[in-house]
Amino acid sequence: MSDIIREIEAEQLKAGVDDFRVGDTVKVYGKIKEGTHERIQVFEGVVLKRQGGSSRETFTVRKTSNGIGVEKTWPVHSPNVEKVEVVRRGKVRRAKLNYLRGRVGKKAKVKEAK
Repeated sequence: MSDIIREIEAEQLKAGVDDFRVGDTVKVYGKIKEGTHERIQVFEGVVLKRQGGSSRETFTVRKTSNGIGVEKTWPVHSPNVEKVEVVRRGKVRRAKLNYLRGRVGKKAKVKEAK
């Protein structure tokens, strides 16, 4: 990659990126724009994956809402992500937890790290 692209991407990076890993249960505070108003909406769930690098890095969070699985993907360095708060640390042995999509109830839980 050329130096010019690296410089442009370095300007777009957030200064303080929150420390979270795959398997953690997190609260994502996302900015929502409705007309002229802007509010913050919280999305709490398990981090399924983190992928990419630099300014293109994204993470996916999954939660169950009314018995239906809901997933959202955010860029880590997006200005629309106010903050990511870790609720619980998870103990997993995989980089991507796609197997959780086929599980329901207690089987869909991730063990808590000590």
